[in-house]
Amino acid sequence: MNQLKISIIALRAGAASVVIGLIAFALSWNLWALWGGPMPGIQVLLYPGNLSLVYLWHPLFTEEVNFWPKLALQMVGQFTVVASVAALVTKAIRTWRSA
Repeated sequence: MNQLKISIIALRAGAASVVIGLIAFALSWNLWALWGGPMPGIQVLLYPGNLSLVYLWHPLFTEEVNFWPKLALQMVGQFTVVASVAALVTKAIRTWRSA
């Protein structure tokens, strides 16, 4: 882990969160009738993306944004939030270990 740069770790974590988020969203969307609502745990898996939708994109745009642009904005937020947190945590761990 010391060999990897902080940016590489953050980018991989962000990309993994987007893949997990898209899979969870697709499952929840396609199996809505089976579960009688959203997939259990979807709020946890998409929390970073939902944070960006509510606090960043919603004040800038109205609620009448179409489905695909809204999904893209959510996934951009998912990537950005997770990559930022991963970079901060990795930097903190490395700073703490070197001290």
